[in-house]
Amino acid sequence: MVPQTIDLLKKQLPVHQESLLLTGHTTTGLVLVDVVNGFCTVGAGNLAPRQPDKQISEMVQESVRLARVFCDKKWPVFAFLDSHHPDIPEDPYPPHCIVGTDESNLVPALQWLENEPNVTLRRKDCIDGFLGSIEKDGSNMFVNWVQSNQIKAILVVGICTDICVLDFVCTTLSARNHRLLAPLEDVIVYSHGCATFDIPVEIAKTAEDVIAHPQELMHHIGLYMSKGRGAKVVSEVSFDTKEP
Repeated sequence: MVPQTIDLLKKQLPVHQESLLLTGHTTTGLVLVDVVNGFCTVGAGNLAPRQPDKQISEMVQESVRLARVFCDKKWPVFAFLDSHHPDIPEDPYPPHCIVGTDESNLVPALQWLENEPNVTLRRKDCIDGFLGSIEKDGSNMFVNWVQSNQIKAILVVGICTDICVLDFVCTTLSARNHRLLAPLEDVIVYSHGCATFDIPVEIAKTAEDVIAHPQELMHHIGLYMSKGRGAKVVSEVSFDTKEP
């Protein structure tokens, strides 16, 4: 898709983005969505990038930066890891991030999170992490995390902006609106901390059963839809250096 077309669509579907300064005065939790090898590491699987991808690399870098600060400050972190059972397909996607494979593990730059006391890891077997947090007894691991930490805002990063991130954000906002997530008030999506994949139109035309997915446009649409559902979208996240 030519840049002029994308610029035109962005003008017709604008996404106002703010800057976010985290001071620690409001309990904020960091949510990482599927920053795993199967989506982020070149050549790691069916849905991994085939070559180095700038948008995905930036997302990983920003996820690592934020996770480091949150862990240093001992603020709550919740990380979803896409992990599927081999006998349960997830149409229309090919097999990916199968449980027990390295695809379903955090990228190398984030594997240290597994040993951090303030981090909660959740392996999910579906697109929507909120639904993927439901236990057999009907409880919800993500809801419990919000309530036990008395979280008032969540900062969401990860992949894909228009799929797993968007679905999680929309369901979380709906649950908040129905007073199922008290005391949660704000769902914040960090644009540079999110990414999606790229299938140019010309590639899709030459492959069977492949739908075009221009990266920059679909990333923007994911942000647009998140904001339309009630999320805040920010383009910058910084921390108060006066806070411990």
